[in-house]
Amino acid sequence: MPAASSPRPGAASTDVRRSAADPWKLDLRELGRRAGSMREWNATLPAPAGWGVEMIGVPEGAPVQLHLRLESVMEGVLVSGQVDVPVAGQCARCLEPVTDSLELDVQELYAYAGSTTEATSEEDEVRRIDGEHLDLAPLVRDAVVLTLPLSPTCTPDCAGLCVDCGERLDDLPADHSHEVLDPRWAGLAARLAGETDSAEKTDSAEGPQPGSARTNPEEI
Repeated sequence: MPAASSPRPGAASTDVRRSAADPWKLDLRELGRRAGSMREWNATLPAPAGWGVEMIGVPEGAPVQLHLRLESVMEGVLVSGQVDVPVAGQCARCLEPVTDSLELDVQELYAYAGSTTEATSEEDEVRRIDGEHLDLAPLVRDAVVLTLPLSPTCTPDCAGLCVDCGERLDDLPADHSHEVLDPRWAGLAARLAGETDSAEKTDSAEGPQPGSARTNPEEI
């Protein structure tokens, strides 16, 4: 039986393996360190917790689709491609639920331990390869968080909420309004309203006064 041929450098493949403990960590032994070796890698992974900002983010466990190319270079592994990720949150104006999806382009060099890039870069300036594993989660998380809006809206022209009744303005009539009374006159308005009510009750209780009715000229 002839021996199986090894993949040619630059050939498309999906044989980059994932770590059993963490699906976001890739085992690079199949890729090798020969400069120019390349693998295409497609996968759908569950989103970890904490990918988001205050009002919108990626739900924990949501399916994140990755379409990546891993290329071995002199200093490490160059990761590039596209990430499709669902997001959910609340409208910053009316608090209605908001759902969307992001299509992100990513490209990052992961440096080998002991490489010139690793030795001459600060800790937060370059991503590093840990032994034979490469962790994709920080790369995708940073790309997502930097893209998310701090104040998401359900529609670009969402009018928000009525400050008086709290109802969504887009669901109310165009002439919706509330009578606004200057607080400096609130006490006087209440007093006048009380005097008016008292006068009406007094007139109703006493009825017509004697002599108040006019005489009909025909009766004279």
